[in-house]
Amino acid sequence: MKFIDEATIEVHAGNGGNGIVAFRREKFIPKGGPSGGDGGRGGSVIAIADRNINTLIDYRYARVHRARGGEHGQGSDRYGAAAEDIVLRMPVGTVITDAETDELIVDLSLDGQQATLAKGGRGGLGNLHFKSSTNRAPRQATKGTEGEHRRIRLELKVLADVGLLGLPNAGKSTLIAACSNARPKIADYPFTTLHPNLGVVRTGPAKSFVMADIPGLIEGAADGAGLGHQFLRHLQRTRLLLHIVDIFPPGAAVETASDIAQLVDTLAVQIRGLVAELKRYDATLARKPRWIVLNKTDLVSDALCTDILAALKKKLRSRAAGYCVSGVSRAGCEELMQDIQRWLDAQRIAEVGSVQPDVRFQPEDDQHVG
Repeated sequence: MKFIDEATIEVHAGNGGNGIVAFRREKFIPKGGPSGGDGGRGGSVIAIADRNINTLIDYRYARVHRARGGEHGQGSDRYGAAAEDIVLRMPVGTVITDAETDELIVDLSLDGQQATLAKGGRGGLGNLHFKSSTNRAPRQATKGTEGEHRRIRLELKVLADVGLLGLPNAGKSTLIAACSNARPKIADYPFTTLHPNLGVVRTGPAKSFVMADIPGLIEGAADGAGLGHQFLRHLQRTRLLLHIVDIFPPGAAVETASDIAQLVDTLAVQIRGLVAELKRYDATLARKPRWIVLNKTDLVSDALCTDILAALKKKLRSRAAGYCVSGVSRAGCEELMQDIQRWLDAQRIAEVGSVQPDVRFQPEDDQHVG
């Protein structure tokens, strides 16, 4: 199924039915009095978060959603029937805003959460409501009110605990495929990933977390380079970012100490450039905890990888956690996933406030890359 994470639709609630002027007419009852019923309520448009849906593709093609209007009142004290509401099921994580005013309507972050997007009109009153001791034959009734209608924008922000961030061809898709149940497309050319992929990483019999892989980000994304910033919204809900770095980019050499120093300088420039793009998009996202993960370590020795990581962290003046892994051979992946699980558990415990989190996995204010 094609992944769609944006859509703009129109929702129209139904109008309320009109009240009616009617009088009771029966044999031997010459003065039956007013008997006009009320109009029915118009149908509303309601959004519900459904965890079984993972894309907004249905709303890319069905752009207008109209609820039916309520029935008009009738004589003999008969009220008009209310119209049924329209229910729009959307993925968990959908943010709904007014397309005209940019006002946030609702953030569907929980399964089963619902919100009224357009409220149906109220039914009008029949003349039986206007009778009194001085007005025994009222000839007035009210019309039903119009239902609300608005143009809304839907944006899906996937719900994940950990997000993978990096340049194209850094090995993010290979890593998520090696550590989770996700099976993204993997190839040896840039921008193989064209839409976010979610994978569940199981670290124990009853422990797991969700990891998100987004298309590669390059310098100039804020100006539309590459795929731009359009997928960064999917990292805004994550707790932790893994900055995936290709330890051996094309054209690099590691034969001499000078080569290694030049490689470290190149990697540092890449990391700082990507962090600058994060800041241009969202300063809050840029402040999230980020760990350095050197990938493709199967191309170099373990000792060399350790030296490069230490030199890189020193160059960046970073105290963030650092790891050497290989998505192909899966070396180092288990240790990384277990440490992530412990860090997430510590964060959740800290939020509950029952005990203090493990300081080994508690990030400081400056414990991020760049």
